[in-house]
Amino acid sequence: MRFGVNPDDLLFCDTHEWVRVEEAANGKQATIGISAFAVEQLNDVVYLELPSVGASFEVGAEFGVVESVKAVSSLYCPIVGEVIEVNSELPDKLETLSEDPYGGGWIIKVKITDDSGLSALMNHQAYQETCAGE
Repeated sequence: MRFGVNPDDLLFCDTHEWVRVEEAANGKQATIGISAFAVEQLNDVVYLELPSVGASFEVGAEFGVVESVKAVSSLYCPIVGEVIEVNSELPDKLETLSEDPYGGGWIIKVKITDDSGLSALMNHQAYQETCAGE
């Protein structure tokens, strides 16, 4: 597993999604994916359902589904925003989730419309401690 992005530069939620916040011309934008830990727990991913561009989500709302040979898991939006881009190649290249979960394995990009939820997210070290308890 290689990391195209340093996990220490990301924020995480306890449902195993990661967030990278960036300044954009139109305000803050977030790239969202699932953690290496989640991919390892799922094992062999066989299906990924993506939302539509333009869809809006609140914190904790389901934005997609990832299915493995072991389980079906919902993906939850860690911030409030509108989907501005989806990684449309990912459902046909699911191995990218395990090969590069923090880079090429990104799932959606969201224009943040309310950043108050960011304060509830964990840094990488806190997230690793949470995973160690599972």
